[in-house]
Amino acid sequence: MSTRSTIARQNEDGTITAIYCHFDGYPSGVGAILQAHYQDAQKVDALIGLGSLSGLGAEIGEAHPFEARYADDDPRAAWCLAYGRDRGEANTDATTFPDIVAYYAARDDYWADYQYLFADGAWFIRSRNSGKVLLSDALAKEVA
Repeated sequence: MSTRSTIARQNEDGTITAIYCHFDGYPSGVGAILQAHYQDAQKVDALIGLGSLSGLGAEIGEAHPFEARYADDDPRAAWCLAYGRDRGEANTDATTFPDIVAYYAARDDYWADYQYLFADGAWFIRSRNSGKVLLSDALAKEVA
């Protein structure tokens, strides 16, 4: 079973560029990794440049076999697992939406339980049960 999510960035012109992430989309999974490791706009752009992901890692990493499994103490265990880069799939590029309304409306197209958005230097989260909130606030509530 997976918890699907989308990871997106709001561009300067108001458009939204997003990718799909298949596993661990809940706040303490994808949300915690984004909050801890993807605070720099350039790193967010590099992440989205990978296209759709099977799993988000703390590091972008390099191309590696999709089926490879690394020991926890191997640095490659923290790399993203991308459908295009690592499995050679086509049509995994990011999608750009004209605005935030269109991005939020696309949730069902991705079967996403959570939508993450990097805007104005901060991460936001939206779930099926809540509106857009700061990811840091959502993570603090989850811990409490």
